[in-house]
Amino acid sequence: MVLRFDPFREFDRLTEQLLGSTLGSVRTPRFMPMDLYRTGDHYVLHADLPGIDPGSVNVSVENGILTIEAERSARSDENVQWLASERFTGKFMRQISLGEGVDADHITATYDNGVLTVTIPVAEKAKARRIEVTKAESPKVIEGAKV
Repeated sequence: MVLRFDPFREFDRLTEQLLGSTLGSVRTPRFMPMDLYRTGDHYVLHADLPGIDPGSVNVSVENGILTIEAERSARSDENVQWLASERFTGKFMRQISLGEGVDADHITATYDNGVLTVTIPVAEKAKARRIEVTKAESPKVIEGAKV
């Protein structure tokens, strides 16, 4: 169903080595944390997006890739003296490669209490089905004429 690797991880590691910077800090996380599991005839993905405006969340599927995009806007208070500023802002994206066994036309998404839930149904052709076993008929004996 889902590839369990981050195709950009090696690129990020090389960038860190070359530039001496650490990607994924408290201010700018590398990606949105998520859980993914299968229950019954569908997969469920939960992505943490606290403080994100639901109107900025975009979930799409194209060429077998599920893309989740969201944005948390920075505060624009000019007359504020910040004592601490640790909450990350900006655009976030996560992509998941879907296998052929999902029904991409019926994926649904909801956003509640800072958690995006994406439900991905298993395609009918990929669902396990029971195959009925019937009893074979007794072999028929064909008697030939004696010569």
